[in-house]
Amino acid sequence: MTPTRKKSGTSKARTAKTARAAAPKPRSKPKGVADIALEAIEDMKGVNVKVVDVRRVTDIADTMIIASGTSDRHVRAIAGRVVEKCKAAGHQPLGVEGEREGEWVLVDLQDVIVHLMLPRIREFYGLEKLWDLRPRPREASAV
Repeated sequence: MTPTRKKSGTSKARTAKTARAAAPKPRSKPKGVADIALEAIEDMKGVNVKVVDVRRVTDIADTMIIASGTSDRHVRAIAGRVVEKCKAAGHQPLGVEGEREGEWVLVDLQDVIVHLMLPRIREFYGLEKLWDLRPRPREASAV
């Protein structure tokens, strides 16, 4: 009688490991330009980031992203990162306005418009209120 070798559990572990490695990985949804811009703003510690869907209001863009920076230098740096990341992903901005002053920088990414502002400028212009479509209760009129 020939001695049989006891099989260890390592061969099963190896088989399971190679099966997992050979299995196709699920594809993640490709990032859109809005996702890339939001990631860049987050990387640069943008403050009070708001995403506004403007498809029902205008045909110039689908989404507006509004964020603040803590200083004019910070606003310019955030805008630079947004442009850099979008270009690297193959989305060439149509234009960038306001970089020189740095109080309000607008980055036009075709379907997405990014507004980066100082808090006082943002409060003064109130873009969130301007583009918000939620119904507001009407005040009773005095007759």
